[in-house]
Amino acid sequence: MAAKEKLEAVLNVALRVPSIMLLDVLYRWDVSSFFQQIQRSSLHNNPLFQYKYLALNMHYVGYILSVVLLTLPRQHLVQLYLYFLTALLLYAGHQISRDYVRSELESGYEGPMYLEPLSMNRFMTALVGQLVVCTLCSCVMKTKQIWLFSAHMLPLLARLCLVPLETIVIINKFAMIFTGLEVLYFLASNLLVPYNLAKSAYRELVQVVEVYGLLALGMSLWNQLVVPVLFMVFWLVLFALQIYSYFSTRDQPASRERLLFLFLTSIAECCSTPYSLLGLVFTVSFVALGVLTLCKFYLQGYRAFMNDPAMNRGMTEGVTLLILAVQTGLIELQVVHRAFLLSIILFIVVASILQSMLEIADPIVLALGASRDKSLWKHFRAVSLCLFLLVFPAYMAYMICQFFHMDFWLLIIISSSILTSLQVLGTLFIYVLFMVEEFRKEPVENMDDVIYYVNGTYRLLEFLVALCVVAYGVSETIFGEWTVMGSVIIFIHSYYNVWLRAQLGWKSFLLRRDAVNKIKSLPVATKEQLEQHNDICAICYQDMKTAVITPCSHFFHAGCLKKWLYVQETCPLCHCQLKSPSQLPGLGPEPVQQPNPSAEQNTRRGDAAEPGAGCDQRPGVQDSPSRGHDGHESPEASAQPGGSHSMDSESSPCEASQGAACAAELTAAPEGGSAPHLRVCVQL
Repeated sequence: MAAKEKLEAVLNVALRVPSIMLLDVLYRWDVSSFFQQIQRSSLHNNPLFQYKYLALNMHYVGYILSVVLLTLPRQHLVQLYLYFLTALLLYAGHQISRDYVRSELESGYEGPMYLEPLSMNRFMTALVGQLVVCTLCSCVMKTKQIWLFSAHMLPLLARLCLVPLETIVIINKFAMIFTGLEVLYFLASNLLVPYNLAKSAYRELVQVVEVYGLLALGMSLWNQLVVPVLFMVFWLVLFALQIYSYFSTRDQPASRERLLFLFLTSIAECCSTPYSLLGLVFTVSFVALGVLTLCKFYLQGYRAFMNDPAMNRGMTEGVTLLILAVQTGLIELQVVHRAFLLSIILFIVVASILQSMLEIADPIVLALGASRDKSLWKHFRAVSLCLFLLVFPAYMAYMICQFFHMDFWLLIIISSSILTSLQVLGTLFIYVLFMVEEFRKEPVENMDDVIYYVNGTYRLLEFLVALCVVAYGVSETIFGEWTVMGSVIIFIHSYYNVWLRAQLGWKSFLLRRDAVNKIKSLPVATKEQLEQHNDICAICYQDMKTAVITPCSHFFHAGCLKKWLYVQETCPLCHCQLKSPSQLPGLGPEPVQQPNPSAEQNTRRGDAAEPGAGCDQRPGVQDSPSRGHDGHESPEASAQPGGSHSMDSESSPCEASQGAACAAELTAAPEGGSAPHLRVCVQL
């Protein structure tokens, strides 16, 4: 059953490719130029070519037929191709008969065939060919009435009966007319089939639109036609034909530079119409998806597919190519100029693929550095991929600078590759810090500050590059040629890459500043208080040589509490609201909230192993910094306390019974030793 479904899926795509190829040919065909060439040739007196408007209408009819063939259900499409194959077989049978009659006329022999070996050979060859044609026609049409397809065998039968050669020519013409009448009868008997199909299809479309809506209809057609795969196969066929046509006319092998130019010009030839451009877009999307899937498989093995079976990536690169092609008017350029522009567009697409690879590798590499995994093979794969992402973008930037003159526009183009290399450097630096911390068996001081500054530097550079792109685009729009598409692209780029980044960075800066101010407003525990408290930090589960005291009388490391305050404004143990920046000393009264009388104090060393009934204690497991697809870290995902997601000042009352469970959500203490420092990375 699985093999049958795969075969049906292959047929569903392969049988629709000719329809798109016909649409592509009709788009390329210029009717006016075609008739100008006809008028200059000897065919201008032919009545068929004297009616220009009739041919123009036939041009539009070809569009309609192509769309109909493209949208036919698979069963009817297969049946239509079988009918077309039967017609080709019948034509091949009559071609065999005509060639046989011509060869007999040229020989001039009218005697018995067994007396002439050459005549016997011609007869047997023609007979075998006709039998094969008849058998195939009966199999394709699923009928046992083989005589329906045997009219082209009449000339052979007449030659066997020693009929004169002049009469055999007439019999051959009669056989052709008889077969033509059979075809006309078949077409007339099925004349209403297209009308019935159109009627039933219209009825189904109306029902689907009324019940599910127009969007559901579009999604259904998209899935049934498998549009991405269909256009990808169409473009690959065009590209293969282009490469074959080049090498079939060349005798000597091409050099490396010539092959690169051939590659670019072949791609340029295969994106001269909207249909071929869409095919290139989907091909690039699938190539990007394959590269990113291979990247994740290299890092994680088969676990990558278990954790993320969808792998919904690759469309970003395809959409990037489509936007750039539409904005620059790619399909309207000459082949050489199109190849030149494609080299720049493909450079941007490859840079985007490398950035997506880094977005996959970055959280995996950092999690591997923060974990206690001693597998050298895992570390080698992670570091080797990072080194590749460090060297290859820089090499790409160097190579494109060798081909093009350096200016502001080229600097913007290569900036993405340079930023990718810089981000890889930051990732490797943080990874090395994690490994150093692991070997030292004690936390590196101000680790979160280092991570914040490293990531913040990259985000700032990324923001400045996006700002330069917008500024350059605005200047080109004002002082150059203004287009609606260019203005829309600049607006979208300004909103997503400038405004949202600036807003997110400023919000992160305010959160960090407020957390620092809150920590500074808390009193520092004295040595006597620490000795009297004699407990560990409930966040990182390590001994406290220094600590700050919250208004609810809980002791924490200042660094650990600061990381907590990046995402929560309450005490990690009892959820009492801590001071806001407006309540800092010297700015007004300082109301101190008292904890609930039933609230418990910090859990003692013996209770730290069992912080709460609702906590899943997993020894040795740590939260590692992770980035989303946009490259920004998600502290909420790694440090949400016990299901409390609210940052509102109206927090819940003190719940000391759940305090330890909230702390265990951040990290868990390993059995038999001290736990590594909690790592929560907050980016700009």
